[in-house]
Amino acid sequence: MILVAGIPSEPPLQEALDALSDQRADVVVLSQRRCAEIDLAFAVDSAGAVDGVLRIGRRHIALREITGVYARLMDHRNVPEYQRLDVGDPERERWAALNDTLSAWVDVAPGTIVNRSSAMASNAAKPYQGQLIARHGLLTPETLLTNDPQVAREFYASRPRVVFKSASGARSIVQTMEPGDLGRLGTLRACPVQFQTWVPGTDVRVHVVGSEVFATAITTTATDYRYATAQVEEPARLEPHDLADDVAQRCVALTADLGLEFAGIDLKITPDGEVYCFEVNPSPAYTYFSGQTKQPIPEALARHLLAA
Repeated sequence: MILVAGIPSEPPLQEALDALSDQRADVVVLSQRRCAEIDLAFAVDSAGAVDGVLRIGRRHIALREITGVYARLMDHRNVPEYQRLDVGDPERERWAALNDTLSAWVDVAPGTIVNRSSAMASNAAKPYQGQLIARHGLLTPETLLTNDPQVAREFYASRPRVVFKSASGARSIVQTMEPGDLGRLGTLRACPVQFQTWVPGTDVRVHVVGSEVFATAITTTATDYRYATAQVEEPARLEPHDLADDVAQRCVALTADLGLEFAGIDLKITPDGEVYCFEVNPSPAYTYFSGQTKQPIPEALARHLLAA
């Protein structure tokens, strides 16, 4: 039995559900928008065995029957049904407790878990993740993480092009630093920012599902290809990319080393063939890529979940 948890209408979950349906898999869907109908309780015995019960509506499922999980969980505080609850409503506490329990169970459950909560934590600190990336022979850009305006000013002045972005797991738009940004550096004192030397070359997103690798080359003049239309008024062009075998093997090894079953790895390959890695996304919105390239990423995800 496969459990798919999150917001089922979100494209990555919907594509995975469609692929699992094509495989005639036994699937249980846990919608975070229907927490009022859900209960979850589990325990870990002295031997480390995990068991418990999941209730969804009138259905009760023994957790030991679940062999695979695809969890793409939203912060429950952002779920519309939660936000509509009055501030003092005790149901809010129940929602919070349920989501905490779900996250904890995902972290210790047996079987194929895409992805465990603890394994996803490295993405919350990009500099730390960069150290893990470097262990696998992938280059990382020269990086400065600071809340000191003068240090940032000196970094910018000594390099031909600098980009900046969030140092945490929070989504941010990567932008090129311009002279006009110097006047805003005082705001760094309230929140450190990550600055990096810009790397020329071709952006390549690599999706790793178990041992399967799907690489996509992105062509755009935008600093952040995800926001190409806003930055350069033209969408990025995505095409399947023939990734060198040794680079593909490093991506698989990096994914496994991070404890992930599924990852989206952002590379840039320079004109000289050097391979830089910017980050590893532990919950990739892969449908942006598979939708344009027709790469069978959801099918690979379904196969991986069912292989347990």
